[in-house]
Amino acid sequence: MLKVPFFEFGPKAYLYGEELLRIAEYAGSLAEEFDVDIIIDPQTVDIPEMAKRCKNIHVFAQHMDGNPLGRGMGTALPEALKAAGACGAVLNHAEKRLSLTDLALTIRRGREMGLLTMVCADNPDQAAAIAMFSPDIIVVESPAQIGTGSRKDEDNALIAGINRRIRAIDPHVRLLHAAGIKTGQDVYKVIAAGSDGSGSSSAIALAGDPCRVFREMVEAVRRAWDERGET
Repeated sequence: MLKVPFFEFGPKAYLYGEELLRIAEYAGSLAEEFDVDIIIDPQTVDIPEMAKRCKNIHVFAQHMDGNPLGRGMGTALPEALKAAGACGAVLNHAEKRLSLTDLALTIRRGREMGLLTMVCADNPDQAAAIAMFSPDIIVVESPAQIGTGSRKDEDNALIAGINRRIRAIDPHVRLLHAAGIKTGQDVYKVIAAGSDGSGSSSAIALAGDPCRVFREMVEAVRRAWDERGET
């Protein structure tokens, strides 16, 4: 079960192996210190070791397919991800698209396997369409902002309205607003504006001291949530 507030670190193909595992172990200590749930989605080959070594984090796959057991060369099988130690998967990232038909199937397969699904949407219209499938988390982020480190206050001003629209379809979905997140202050503003969580990729992965940036962002989640006064 994923609690709020939460933070997601997506290392994409920036980091893998021991360097990533070291950061993930530190993230586990942050989750405990700040009482913030943390999701990390490593390279698929790193899932078993991360799930075994790293405490207090949710290990998600970077992608999952809806295939049944059988044919499907090159696919990420839900059963295999679950057996490897993943507890969820990211779907429909701007760099790994799925059709709405495939999304519906894959979310259903994930649910059958007890895997959480975090589904990316480019805009509120797409997020509303995805909400019809009842994923666990919807990530609302413009592809044009991904990796830019240039999140604007006007983006955050839209969060409350987007949340209302999505929760009118599925009141139980968790909402993560990200893209363009560069600093802890960016994270603070997103959570303060009404998001259940936020996340970052390159700002952490390419930092001179990734653990310092990770800590800054998780602390910002906690501070903004506490100031919102929600339980």
